[in-house]
Amino acid sequence: MIDVVAAVIKKDNKYLIAQRNRDKHFAFHWEFPGGKVDKNETFENALKREILEELSIDIKINNKIASEKYRDEKISVEIHYFLCETIDQEIVLSEHEDMKWELKKNLLNFTLVPGDSKIVKYL
Repeated sequence: MIDVVAAVIKKDNKYLIAQRNRDKHFAFHWEFPGGKVDKNETFENALKREILEELSIDIKINNKIASEKYRDEKISVEIHYFLCETIDQEIVLSEHEDMKWELKKNLLNFTLVPGDSKIVKYL
């Protein structure tokens, strides 16, 4: 099982979701951005690195929300979700197709990757 971290970035009562790349597992599904934790890397350092790589922004990690395990024929992951914030910075997508800021009540209207839809209730 691979450890993965995800940033639940909240700003002005909205949450950032990003649309997965067309060439990835769950192509075009929406997700809280993040990625794999490297060997000997803390979850927090991995999350800051991944968000900087994928969105070109710095984040402040407030607290861990939850963890969810997911397995299918292609992947076996445990996703660790962290509530984060960011100052006003221009987001530049390097991995994703699109992004949106959405109210909590609208998040489940999107086709989210497995796991992400389960943690909406904790927000």
